[in-house]
Amino acid sequence: MTSRHRIFVSKDVLKFSSAHMTVFPDGSKERLHGHNFQVLLEFELHTTKLVSLLDFGLVKQTLAQVCARWDQRLLLGTRCPAFELVKQDATEVEFKLCGKRYVVPADEVALLPLENVVVETLAEELAFVLVEQLGSLLKRDVVAAMIVTVSESTNQGGSYRWEWEPRPS
Repeated sequence: MTSRHRIFVSKDVLKFSSAHMTVFPDGSKERLHGHNFQVLLEFELHTTKLVSLLDFGLVKQTLAQVCARWDQRLLLGTRCPAFELVKQDATEVEFKLCGKRYVVPADEVALLPLENVVVETLAEELAFVLVEQLGSLLKRDVVAAMIVTVSESTNQGGSYRWEWEPRPS
């Protein structure tokens, strides 16, 4: 049996207010709308020894920076089969989603490598961005797993669990 500690953070500043449109399998979509997304970040730890202490201040700072990049933006999934990027320049982004045409100021859009912009894919993308940005801070002998939860309202959200790939034998 493996025992682990879990630490977590969810603060008022760890959020992003963004617009999106969920695309459905039949090719239809929701209307453009927004949420005040809240983020909860958890780590499962192998150890809590002082020499292995995870720099939680840096973790929170990094997460807040990612949230800021998505805050007050239209989030678009560029891997969605119903998404077509028509034009992108310094001033505007023109795209089609489910056959409808949109033109939005470039500084109000965040293009994400997702098939669909929903809480479960946002949680997964946040996890991978954090792993990339935190790099060596996430030591294999200290961090067993990271769980990112993105909620769009009270008691409604999605989570993604990231853990180390097994070492090749």
